[in-house]
Amino acid sequence: MNIFRSLRTILLLTILCLPGPASGAARFSLAAVGDALIHKGVYDAAVIKGGGYDFRPMLRLVKSRIAPHDMAFYNQETILGGTELGLSTYPMFNSPREVGDAFLDAGFNLVSLANNHTLDRGEKGVLASLEYWKDKKDAVTAGSSLTAEKEKEIRFFRVNGISCAFLAYTTATNGLKAPKGKEHYVSLYTPEKAKTDVVRAQEKADVVIVSMHWGSEYVFAPTAEQKKIAEHLASLGVSIVLGHHPHVVQPVAMVKSTLVVYSLGNFLSAQKELHKLVGLLVSLDVVKTEMRGETRISFENVTGTLLYNPRRSPLGRYVVVPFDMLREDILKDFPAVYKKYAAIVTGGGRAISMRAPAKAPPPKSRPAAKKAPRGK
Repeated sequence: MNIFRSLRTILLLTILCLPGPASGAARFSLAAVGDALIHKGVYDAAVIKGGGYDFRPMLRLVKSRIAPHDMAFYNQETILGGTELGLSTYPMFNSPREVGDAFLDAGFNLVSLANNHTLDRGEKGVLASLEYWKDKKDAVTAGSSLTAEKEKEIRFFRVNGISCAFLAYTTATNGLKAPKGKEHYVSLYTPEKAKTDVVRAQEKADVVIVSMHWGSEYVFAPTAEQKKIAEHLASLGVSIVLGHHPHVVQPVAMVKSTLVVYSLGNFLSAQKELHKLVGLLVSLDVVKTEMRGETRISFENVTGTLLYNPRRSPLGRYVVVPFDMLREDILKDFPAVYKKYAAIVTGGGRAISMRAPAKAPPPKSRPAAKKAPRGK
């Protein structure tokens, strides 16, 4: 009897020491695309009869990919000062406010306002931009603030029971400076500022998402500075880094436990060369698991979809086309293009899986040559 009693005690202790099941799990879905770089060609193509602009047709093929997500990010590269301020294109942009309307209609609700064009039209431009975004209650913006006090307010939001914080920074402003005492108009990155903000964000947030406008333009590999910043943000415990500015795609990688998208590339623009017309849509599930009082954040279903944004196609002007919807009359040899840019995004790693492109039609076979009749 003593032996059985001892065995029962050992078994009970073993069961108690086994790791228990997660006490609770929650998740939300996130999508992210790159730059809305609204050149004159784009807004001229969006003019509608009777006045005004409509950019929704340009986004119609990706709307169904964006809208189902709980949160959807993009970088509003050009300020939305509207026609009252006077529209302008490169190098000092100002765009119709209907751009923002179209992106909101497509389901985007996480918007970075910190980039090298934030100060293009000076104080009036910043104020006009902030005036547009202030009443968009369904959108979370970061990176440009009306006052110094507002800049200190971390942008918190809650989705499916998960508390989140959104921060946005840029490493450059094209040499432009905010008026003295109004540096809050654009959020310039410094390691110290990021540390202060992240620590404060983590007081309330389980997930910290950082938008980074960084890197060198038209370069497919992250710079040493990008890698250094990514390492710093990862060391602070940032969950996700969403990068943009190079206007081309760059790799997606895990840095410690941080998911880093080095560059999402362009999303909507009037740039010309092919490498500037291929962008990236990243979608994933952010999962919060609680076990024995500890919270763990992980990522599932991290998927990349390449996007193509031609000036003209049979589908219309500047229509953004997912590669799995492409045809040869839209982009010639698109399977080869996909192979090249998908390899850049994955970087040989396993942080992201790529959605396959559409199947190219088989090459037309030539009719067999008729044999000449043999002579008698």
